[in-house]
Parts: sequence; structure tokens; C-alpha cells
Amino acid sequence: MEIERFEMEHGFSEKGDTWPKVLKYNYEKYGDTRKALRMKHYGIWEPYTWKDYYRQVKSLALGLASLGLKAGDKVLMVGDNAPQWYYADLAVQADHGIAVGAYPDLTPAEIRYLAANSEAAVAVVQDQEQVDKLLEVKEALPLLKRVIFWNYKGLAHYTDPILMGFREVVAAGEAYEKEHPGLFENNVASTRAEDLCAIIYTSGTTGEQPKGALHTHGTLRAGAEFHLQLDPWNQDDNIVPYLPPVWITEQWLALGCHLLSACTLNFAEGPETQERDAREIGPTIVFRGARLWESQAAKIRARISSAGRINRLACRMFMPAGNRMAEARYKKKKPDWLTTLSYAVADTLVFKPIKRSLGLQNARICYTSGTMLSEEAFRFYHALNLPLKSLYGTTEGGALSGAKNEDIRPDTVGPPHREAEVKISEKGEILYKQAGTFGGYYNDPEKTAQSLKEGWFHTGDTGFLREDGHLVLVGRIKDIVRLADGDTLAPQAIESKLRFSPYIKDAWIFAGPEGRFTSAVIVIDYNSVGKWAGERRVPYSTFAELAQRPEVYELVKQDMDRVNPTLSPGCRVKKYVILHREFNPDEGEVTRNRRLRRAFLEKRYRELIEAIYGERTEVEIETRVGPGETGSGTTKIILKIQSVEGAGG
Repeated sequence: MEIERFEMEHGFSEKGDTWPKVLKYNYEKYGDTRKALRMKHYGIWEPYTWKDYYRQVKSLALGLASLGLKAGDKVLMVGDNAPQWYYADLAVQADHGIAVGAYPDLTPAEIRYLAANSEAAVAVVQDQEQVDKLLEVKEALPLLKRVIFWNYKGLAHYTDPILMGFREVVAAGEAYEKEHPGLFENNVASTRAEDLCAIIYTSGTTGEQPKGALHTHGTLRAGAEFHLQLDPWNQDDNIVPYLPPVWITEQWLALGCHLLSACTLNFAEGPETQERDAREIGPTIVFRGARLWESQAAKIRARISSAGRINRLACRMFMPAGNRMAEARYKKKKPDWLTTLSYAVADTLVFKPIKRSLGLQNARICYTSGTMLSEEAFRFYHALNLPLKSLYGTTEGGALSGAKNEDIRPDTVGPPHREAEVKISEKGEILYKQAGTFGGYYNDPEKTAQSLKEGWFHTGDTGFLREDGHLVLVGRIKDIVRLADGDTLAPQAIESKLRFSPYIKDAWIFAGPEGRFTSAVIVIDYNSVGKWAGERRVPYSTFAELAQRPEVYELVKQDMDRVNPTLSPGCRVKKYVILHREFNPDEGEVTRNRRLRRAFLEKRYRELIEAIYGERTEVEIETRVGPGETGSGTTKIILKIQSVEGAGG
């Protein structure tokens, strides 16, 4: 078996078959001699060794045991990225419990659903905000016995007996060890690969409630091992995780690959300092969702367009050299001497400064995952000589595909790994099975039976395998539309192309009743467009007012004119509307990781869709009053409907 040979070559099998065992191995091997974690606190990077890491996990695990946590109990974790999250995840696993993650921006109702659905007995949360959410809904959660917080600010006068501070739990664990010597070590030794250790929730893009995917130590390890086969990591690598390990990719990479490789995890001071702190560290391995890669590319392109004349000229002169070098890598050809020379100059004068500004100056491995990233965005990063590659996997099915650095293609998600079985159904759906496939949805046998048939996970994605073995992802089957003229519309691909613009934050593509023609609802990037408007003295006072300015419609039309020629005639955008505000996850328009909830959007904006396909030039809709605007409650707003000349009728 490929994975078995890989483990023998890299010595991973001797580390243990569960994450608590691997942590113990690293502690015994490295102790105080190597950094495991770094956390920025009040501007200072504070290091934690493998000994520190292990002792925190051990004391927390024993503290939880002293509070009555039993094997099989679920522990909900809510917060931003922090060492405490990882301590809690590993402590729960060491106690034979089941870890459940949640994003910190969930509403109280969403937190209540996850806690109730997972039957959480304990919650480990970041701060006062998360404590308040749980206290608000605790009466609906009879199984929840304890809420533990790690940031004490604002909580000194809270008296609810359900609450307990992180430090107090750790202290209880230290005392408990004296009464139960060897308990933690015995618990770790008795963890097994086949034991359930995590419930990882899906994003809920279909409009249904998120479903909890059941994962064992073994299925999560299989995902981590695939990525280490793809790109070997080492103990000198540094990573700065952007998201807490709610998302399964973070479980594989930030938890699993980190432990197996013994590299250093670096935690930013907060979400708002993430980019600045990443620039200081200069991570060697970078993994981000497609939306973040898009927004960073958009920021750079916006900065270039508003830069001084000399800097703009330098970028225009040297970007073609980067593109030619990237094209040579795609074709596995040696570039000519002129391209090599011009690229060397471009790298020194333009590309390296850009990479430093993004914190990518040391990056040797770059991953994107989640939503689709446009080919234009890939080519932009590849021109900078960043080996950005797309990974494909699912919360349920596990990691499936990715390319080695020398085999990256901008239009594929790489070849499936050798241990996976893949087939394409008659309707074009990607089906696969492998060691990392989940065990079903928690307490939902009906949905499990629909998705998992004879071991094959039905992804709901459509795609195909090329002759070179690479997998091409087209989009979600439910989103693919057969247009009236016979063309097939894949909305995600067009949306990603539009989001490559520095002026477009979000795009929603649809075809209307009976697939009549392609239309777009655009959400502008308020900062970029606001700066653009200010430079041209375009007056506005609110987001809605800026969005409806004729100059802004003309600005967005330039991106329609950029994207439309790359599409088949029937798929070209014929009409577009600029929305008066951003899509809001709290209102169910997008998921927490910014994926569109199309069915919900179609219901909410039914009048807008009817107006577009009813040949109207504007539509009045009711909307809530936004921050900074006068009045309260709701108000009426008129949105213009713009046709795109030359796109066809």
C-alpha cells in the first residue's frame, strides 16, 4: 500500500495512530528543544515548546475528566484560532471524547443548533461574546453541563454555575493527576484509530441545517497523510492558520500535518492582524480558502492600478515575463534565455516585493480549497512564482486530489491520490471512496444513506477525469443549468472570474425561468470602489448610494466585458444588477465561509429576478436600514438593471 510505504519511509507509523499519541511522541522526542507553537500577545511572539504543549493538553484532559467528562461525550469548541483550541481538541480526544468545532461568528440560534444536534456535554469557548451566546440558549440545552472560557476579559462578575475558567480547569487537572497518576498516559495509549473523535459539520449551502460528519482518528489521519505524500513537510516549516480547525482542511493540515511533521504553528494576535502577523513570520506553508486568495489578488491589482506612474509601468512591463515563465512550467519546457533574464529582473523589482507584502516571501507550498478559484487568479499567483495549487476533498469523503508542485495546472484540482477509487456517474457526478471517508451523519441515517452508497461517497459535484489523470471540477450538480439555447451554465466558474476584479467582492450568477439567459447580481468591494470613486470625485454617502452610481455601473461593466469573451455565447452575462449591500451570513444569504446559499437567494430576491426577466430597467425593493444610515427598520430602494451590450439577446 502507498500510505504504508510512505509511513515507513518517513517514520510516521512509529509516532502512533491517533493525534494524542503523536503529541506524546513529539513531547518525548523534542521536549524543550523545539518550538511547537507561537502566539503573538501584545505585539510579542511567545513560544511554546512541545513540552509546554503536552503539559497543557495533559492538564486540561485531566481537568475535564475531573469534571466528569466520559468517553463518547461531545465537547463543542467556539472561538478564533488560538493555542487553547488545539489544547482542547487534543485533550478531548485523549479522554476518548468527541470534538465538535464551530465558527465564532455564529448567532446564538446557530450555536444552539450545533450544541443540541451534537448533544454537547461541555463547551470550550473563547470569550465573553461566546459565553453570552451560550447563556442565552442554555435553557434549550439540557445536556450542556459546563461552559469553559479561555479569555477572562469582562467575565469577572459572571456568577452562573455552569461557567468555569480555562486556568481553573487546568489547575483541577494538575490536582487530579496526583490522585490518579498515569491516568492520562493510559488514556492516550488506549486511543485507537477506529475510535470516533470528531463531528465536523458541513457548511449548509443547500439551505438545510448543517450535517455532522462522523470522523475517526483513522479517517482524519488519512487526510493528513495524503497531503504529506503530496508535499513533504518538515520540522523547520512554519504555518499561520487563518481559520480555527472547524473546517476539515484545517483538521488535516493545521492539526494533523503539524503534529506528524513537528512543524511550528503560529497564531496571529487576532483576526484583524492576521495579514500583518503573517508578514512577520513568513510562513513556508500557506493554506487559505479561495475567497482569501481572490481578495488578496484583488488588493494587489487595486494597488497597482492606483500606484504611481513608474510602478504601474514596471508592473505592466514585467508581468508578461512572469506569465511566460508560468506557461513554460505548465508545459514542462525550459524557458528561453530572454524569458529567464527578464524574469530574474522582474522577480527582484516587482514579484518579491509583492510576495513580501502578502507574507508569502518564504512560501514553498500554497494550497487553496473550498470554493472554486478562477484560472485568472491561479495564473496571477503562478506568474509571481508561487506554487499555488487547488486541493479537492469533502467533509464527508475526505481528501481526494492535489498536484505536486511540478505538475500544477491552473484549470484542474490535480490527480486523485493513489489510494482513492474514483468514478464519474452517468450524470457526471464525482463519486469516490478511500480510507478517509466518514462514517455517516450524526443521528441522520436517512441523509447518510443518500450520500454513502456501498462505500461510495456521492459528492454532489460534477466533473471529469482528463487523459493526464487530472480531475477537473465543474461545479455543484444542483447549480448547473441547461440554458434555453442548449448551452450548459456552470455559475461558480463565472462567479470566480468576476471576483478576480478588485472592485467585485461577490457575484451571484443565475439563468432565470426556463434558463432564458445569464444574469448577474454583483456586490461591490466597498473599500476599493470607494477609493476609486474618491479619486474621481464621485459623490456618495452610503454603500447603497455608491452602488447605484452610474459611474460604478460603468466600472463593473468593464469586468463584464473582460469575462464575457471567455465564455461561450449562450453563457455570457446579458444583464446585471449591483446590490445595495453585502450578502449577510447572519441572514442566511451565504454560509460562514462565504458560499452562496442559492435557493435562499432566489426566494429573497424573487422580485429582483422577475424584474430582470420582465424586461424592466429598474426595480424597487424593501431593505433594512444599514449602519451609518438615517432612520430605522426598513426602507425602499431602487436598483438599476443594466444590459450588457454585445452579449447577445
